[in-house]
Amino acid sequence: MRSGAVIGGAADAIAAPVVDMQSIPPTFNGVERETAYYVGSQGGPGVLLLHSFWGLTPSVKKRADRLADEGFTVLAPDITFGELPPTEKDAVATLADADADRLARLVLMSTGFIHDKAGGRPIGVVGFGMGGSMGLWASVRAADAVAATVSFYGTQQIDFAGARSSYLIHLAEEDDYITEDEAVFMEATMGLESLPVEVLRYPGTSHGFGDPESEGYDEEAFELAWSRTVDFLRRVLVP
Repeated sequence: MRSGAVIGGAADAIAAPVVDMQSIPPTFNGVERETAYYVGSQGGPGVLLLHSFWGLTPSVKKRADRLADEGFTVLAPDITFGELPPTEKDAVATLADADADRLARLVLMSTGFIHDKAGGRPIGVVGFGMGGSMGLWASVRAADAVAATVSFYGTQQIDFAGARSSYLIHLAEEDDYITEDEAVFMEATMGLESLPVEVLRYPGTSHGFGDPESEGYDEEAFELAWSRTVDFLRRVLVP
């Protein structure tokens, strides 16, 4: 398995040589670089990996490594800005206190960076929870850059006009954070734009079934969803 690099802040720690690490600037498009995890092979299709409200945990980095092992170049930015909540209550509070503008700037900056590192080819976005929601948003705001979007139990109530992405949505059977109406509305708005979308629900699961930090973590359901995610990314991004 590959080992990537943690970047950002005063103590950059490079675990192993990765793609052109020294080219990662302290600013990109005028936005100060935040801590991130970056791993992959030169020339691999780009994937932006957006974690949930649990933060940039070791499990997120392992998933970035797994995608790199499949031939992708992966950037996992720290979209909770250093926070690693110990409980779900703390995680919800961290999300509620987040600076929405700062978060949006970081996601768009990260999208632009991995798109650039992929040679300007369309990228994929894979997100969990809040990361899934932000990935869906980015697929519209950076439509020219994003060709494949995967959301694990994250939704958006936005207009998808202008998006060019294909979508794969993994939803729990029971979710305290997403109503059925929200999920149906999102799928319908995508349908209005004739966007390719597949929504999959996993019996017996709850929100967080793909996050090991969550009480709802379901390894079997996650591994099934993950295999479908990798197949989807290959199908859309690999010529």
